[in-house]
Amino acid sequence: MTNRIGIAVIGAGRWGVHLVRNFLEHPQARLVAVIDPDPERLAALRQRFNFDEQVILATDWSALPPPPELAAVAIATPATTHYALITTALKQGYHVLAEKPLTLALSESQQLCRLAAMQQRQLVVDHTYLFHPAVERGREVVHSGVLGELKYGYAARTHLGPVRPDVDALWDLAIHDIAIFNTWLGETPTQVQAQGQVWLQTRSPNQDYFPQGLADLVWVTLVYPSGFQASLHLCWLNPDKQRRLGVVGSQGTLVFDELAIEAPLTIQHGQLQPLASNQLSPAELAPTYYTPIEQRREILSLEPGEPLHQVCTHFLDCVRHNIASPISSGLVGAELVRVLNGLTESLNQSGQLVLL
Repeated sequence: MTNRIGIAVIGAGRWGVHLVRNFLEHPQARLVAVIDPDPERLAALRQRFNFDEQVILATDWSALPPPPELAAVAIATPATTHYALITTALKQGYHVLAEKPLTLALSESQQLCRLAAMQQRQLVVDHTYLFHPAVERGREVVHSGVLGELKYGYAARTHLGPVRPDVDALWDLAIHDIAIFNTWLGETPTQVQAQGQVWLQTRSPNQDYFPQGLADLVWVTLVYPSGFQASLHLCWLNPDKQRRLGVVGSQGTLVFDELAIEAPLTIQHGQLQPLASNQLSPAELAPTYYTPIEQRREILSLEPGEPLHQVCTHFLDCVRHNIASPISSGLVGAELVRVLNGLTESLNQSGQLVLL
């Protein structure tokens, strides 16, 4: 394909490697450069992917002369570095795909959105789950009304690591489930609450955000304008790996279980039917017993495809047409940062309810 978009990946760690692979293989992209401070990691990447000699490998982005064919950058570095890197990239005229979270501070996220608009460049945040076929199909299900009146939601995201040194389990894990709930419900929380435990990293490099250390376990409550509430269980110190989210309605529950390979998205249909005493007149009926009815499990079919590949394709389309992402723009990323800021405030105040 001609006129491929030149892109550089900044940060070649655990997630950056996946971005390198996707852009290297994408027919609409041309990988121009990979920047990472570890020269051994760069050497391993060259060997693994057998880069063309034209692909620039560098340890310092600021010292790299801007390649003339470069149009966009993908940033997969620690969250504390995002603001400076994205600001520089936008000011140099590049479109930006940023790993989540966009930044740690809401004010910084908002500034980046304004800068992108001023530069007429696109800022897209890699909220990969928003491009997962199960999340896209789930949104259709929730909005169809098949679940009946929505009651509440729940999610569990646990495993043994990876343990991040820059943010806690809240910032690392909750952002996925909050993004999914927001997308399915079409609204954002107005009240939040969080409680947690710190076991591994009692000291944090960012004391302003994590004065008590980096929480390994966090319990979260989200309250939405409609009255819908969701509870999240987040932990990177639990061998019981879970990636499960559910929305409960009066007529069924939608379940996204990422680890259920054969059936990741299902509807558990069913509802309770009240039983009234035959000794009461119709005007006096006062149900005191309930029985489950219409119970069945429906497996929903999904379109195949790697979510990160969809992210990359979407970003390249936004760059090519210079249009804002309707799915995961900088504004979407900033809204999620706003929610996480509120949760962090609650966590640091031992679970106090915070109004957003």
